[in-house]
Amino acid sequence: MRTERLEPVFERLKARGEAALIAYITAGDPSLERLPDVLHLLQDSGVDIVEVGFPFSDPLADGPVIQAAMHRALQHGTTLPRVLEAVSQVSGDLTIPLIAFTYYNPVQRYGVERFARDALQAGFTACLMTDLPPDEADEWLYYARRYALQPIFLLTPTSTTERIRLVAERGQGFIYCVSRTGVTGARDQLPPDLPDLVARIREHSSLPIAVGFGVSKPQHVRQIAQIADGAVVGSQLVRYLHEFADSPHWRTAIGEYLRGLKIATKIR
Repeated sequence: MRTERLEPVFERLKARGEAALIAYITAGDPSLERLPDVLHLLQDSGVDIVEVGFPFSDPLADGPVIQAAMHRALQHGTTLPRVLEAVSQVSGDLTIPLIAFTYYNPVQRYGVERFARDALQAGFTACLMTDLPPDEADEWLYYARRYALQPIFLLTPTSTTERIRLVAERGQGFIYCVSRTGVTGARDQLPPDLPDLVARIREHSSLPIAVGFGVSKPQHVRQIAQIADGAVVGSQLVRYLHEFADSPHWRTAIGEYLRGLKIATKIR
């Protein structure tokens, strides 16, 4: 059972002059059987924290790449219990924290308390439910705290000062700063007003801040490392895991991509 909280990870990295590289993957794509190999590859390639996505049939916050990955995973028979079982079989071999990345509907159907308990036992440190706002999360927060599963919440460019304060009060681990409005997906450039958004969040919270949505290149990670505590890479990694799924060189190709991103987390 994993017990280390997320904040010490950010503290260690900051002491080394680095931001955190956080990687998102969709469990079950390309297959659930490959999940242990993928998680080990991420750890060996310099990823500091992994978000493990639970496939859901209506992923409204996600763009076409992750939507397609979730569809493929569901077609392969990936379910919430199977993801928990697969993670439980590999988490003991990992040293990096795992975050359960899900929507609220599957958790509600599974049972909120049951999910908090089983996610912790499987080896998850934290959980991010993309469609659960902090002001409607009382039941989830009760059980997350009871089972010491750190709750993470999102903030966006349209978040009010009141919402920022509420996330700072109710969230743990780090604040997920959505770089732009809209859905996930790789972009060419980061929004020019991102530094202002991060600064606005820092005025109300001492939690680490990680920036996601549209982060896909070393130059993006380098920019984020100057203003925030972590960068979240998702769609581009998910695309590569699919494109290289049948290649004998998939570990090499994806490992090189991730190592390039990790080098960019060095704070200059």
